[in-house]
Amino acid sequence: MSETPLPFYQKLSFNLLSISVICVGLVYGRGIVLPLLFSILLATLLLPAINYFSRRRVPGVISILIPLALAIIVGGAILYFLSSQIINFTEDIPATRNRIDELGTSLQKWVKATTHITIRNQNKYIKDTLDNLKDNAPQIAGQTVGSITEMITYMTLIPIYTFLILCNRSVIKTFLVKVFKNGSEENVTQILSQSTAISQQYIAGLMIETVLVFTLNAVGFLILGIKYAIFLAILGALLNLIPYVGLVIANILCMLITLISSDNISDVVWVGIILAIVQFIDNNIGMPLIVGHKVKLNGLVTILGILIGGSLCGVSGMFLAIPALAVSKVICDRVKDLQPWGQLLGDGSEDSTQKKKSKILKLIQPK
Repeated sequence: MSETPLPFYQKLSFNLLSISVICVGLVYGRGIVLPLLFSILLATLLLPAINYFSRRRVPGVISILIPLALAIIVGGAILYFLSSQIINFTEDIPATRNRIDELGTSLQKWVKATTHITIRNQNKYIKDTLDNLKDNAPQIAGQTVGSITEMITYMTLIPIYTFLILCNRSVIKTFLVKVFKNGSEENVTQILSQSTAISQQYIAGLMIETVLVFTLNAVGFLILGIKYAIFLAILGALLNLIPYVGLVIANILCMLITLISSDNISDVVWVGIILAIVQFIDNNIGMPLIVGHKVKLNGLVTILGILIGGSLCGVSGMFLAIPALAVSKVICDRVKDLQPWGQLLGDGSEDSTQKKKSKILKLIQPK
């Protein structure tokens, strides 16, 4: 007997329930889930190097430890370089206090001329705001300590998780394939292979793209003699990792820092121009060439995914949103009942490619 297909409302209810369970799991279990997801991405990125050492008959554990140790060293060097730049910037903050006071006075005069709010009332609003911040200081301090603790936890757990995932990768793959005993084993294998390829290309491409954006930013800022050129270049490159949203935040922060640290308004304008040029080159040349067209997601779904990921898991969720959506699209395209979701996530390029193939087949087929 053939199975009776589920009604539409039951399928929709099941899909919405699954999404709700995932969201609840991310909110309440982010301390466990996020390090695991980052570890899976790192393991996927290290897999080609591990396979290379395995082909050279290097013992299994050593073939895993060598790439993992190199990744830890590179990550530590980047964190050291970044922290040194941040320390150099914070050490000069007291020297810019007069500049901040000058800008504050100019801003108050502009607000008074624009909104007719007197400077006395503005000072009162500022005082009330500072008093509220003082009242909430213990909560803010607790959140800061929690963020530092979370970062240290991630730095500890990710290498351990990555090592264990790589050691047990064959067991995990066998488990995922054997779970599906209804003839879908080959389909599961293809999903795993395609998901791994997309993740590798996306993460490796982001790393190359970040270096490219940092180099272009640094060269432009150094040529113009912008203060804190390296720090601003790093800040712009790292924020560029967050698609769409990161570009706006990078421009605002870099221009604001330049406004505070420089006496020339033209420096602020030039910082904005350089960032805009670099972002234009990156979006139209760097990203397509480096990352390629493997991640075929439409813009609306991408932005929504980034915003939802940020609301659920903060910056980590925003970073993980695109690879998660890309892998979800691979799964949806391979599962018959989920193919409409795959079309919703996609950018329509597959449909146009299929139409072109159909037209070519019609032309070459004999009448």
